[in-house]
Amino acid sequence: MRRGVQAGRVSRYSGHDISCVRIAYPKHDTRTISGSSMSQGFAPFYDVNRTYEDNYLQGPFGAFAEVMKGDSAAGASAQSAQTTQSQSSDQAEEFLGFRVTLPFMLFRDIAAVDIREVFDLKFVLFCALVSTTCFWVIWGMTKVFLKDKTMRGAFVQASFRSSAAVMGLAFISNIYGSSAMGPLMIIGAVPLYNIYSVIVLTFEANDEGEAKNTGKIKEACVNIAKNPIIISIVLGLIAALLGVHFPVIVDKTINSVAQLATPLALIVLGAGFEGRKALAKIKPTLWAASIKLFFQPLVFLPLAAVLGFSGEKMVAILIMLASPTTPSCYIMAKNMKNDGTLTASVIVATTLLAAFTLTFWIFVLRRFGLI
Repeated sequence: MRRGVQAGRVSRYSGHDISCVRIAYPKHDTRTISGSSMSQGFAPFYDVNRTYEDNYLQGPFGAFAEVMKGDSAAGASAQSAQTTQSQSSDQAEEFLGFRVTLPFMLFRDIAAVDIREVFDLKFVLFCALVSTTCFWVIWGMTKVFLKDKTMRGAFVQASFRSSAAVMGLAFISNIYGSSAMGPLMIIGAVPLYNIYSVIVLTFEANDEGEAKNTGKIKEACVNIAKNPIIISIVLGLIAALLGVHFPVIVDKTINSVAQLATPLALIVLGAGFEGRKALAKIKPTLWAASIKLFFQPLVFLPLAAVLGFSGEKMVAILIMLASPTTPSCYIMAKNMKNDGTLTASVIVATTLLAAFTLTFWIFVLRRFGLI
């Protein structure tokens, strides 16, 4: 593996079956960003002195690279065998990504926090209320302005639901190091993300026949109760409150499975991404990406500042509002008869554009001394 040693030069990394262009910085480089050195916790997204996970799983460009890796793999397999994805393949993707690795990661991250020591009711309630407001406002506006009913559920979910767990915690760690506010943000927002996603995807599903509202309400309640992400958060919270300490072998097993969550989710997304169909839906894709990455933080970051949030809490709020759409949206949209193509398109767009928008918001927050 060749490593670049000159600042600003382009270096190529070819390990782990992936080739991506990245920026190389020397070990002694401690250039400052808005007056704060990178040694204080704010490092570039790509650095030759950091591990594969740091470079490729903790930055938006790296996440986008994983998506493209999955897309390339899907293209190669399509050339060798002209077949569509089978039902068993879809079930395997859902099982591994949505029902195993992601719940393990959420359980691990929440169970590791001393909840009684760091719990902040004001912060958790703010995350919950902001998530609720974003959901209902976006759904209401979608009902008015989006005429194509088949896209409404996917559009709403992709517009308000952040990758707080899959990529968000990695971003927070990359900026601030170890932080207890990330798991607290997850407790306040992620259960509501899943509850609201089930609701909108159930009521906006592309059913052949119109089901009665009472039947859909029952279906939504059952799906919420069975949601593995919500279950894992509840179990992690219980483990954290009780101070449960698992044997080393159990900890290692949980950590090994949890580490698969981010790359697997992105590769599965890339494998299901259909570029030509996505181009046909570029307008709603760009609108959803704009809401996700720009309008939400534009409205609620000033409110968070007025309420006195700063530092770690402000970074966690930024990730909640302005991180890319979570890849698990794609699995839920497909399985609940909503527009998977639009969902995948928004996830890919937000994952790429977040590299620029997050940098912009971090600059603004640092400019005002909030982080």
